[in-house]
Amino acid sequence: MTNWIDISTSHRQLKLFDGRKLIKTYPIGVGKMLTPTPTGVYTIINKDPNPGGPFGVLWMGLSAPHYGIHGTNNPASIGHFVSNGCVRMYNEDVLDLSSKVTIGTGVVIRK
Repeated sequence: MTNWIDISTSHRQLKLFDGRKLIKTYPIGVGKMLTPTPTGVYTIINKDPNPGGPFGVLWMGLSAPHYGIHGTNNPASIGHFVSNGCVRMYNEDVLDLSSKVTIGTGVVIRK
């Protein structure tokens, strides 16, 4: 089996699966009403450690241009509708997730 990511914007949760087996669930922050997180099926196309600023300790770019899964310099934002469409994670969580997925990993984003 291969790992893949399921993101629920309404539940503000990111789940990592190996095939059908749930590996781990992480709390996330997602896009606000005017800049929602795009739904659809994407892949992780790159990883950038230490992108700085609001992106925390790691950026994982998605095949949806300009969107990614990243850490944050504002941990209080996790669990809320706050971003410009990206998926925010606690820095320690994005590092953990990144260690378990590769470039090319599938990402499903749904409401």
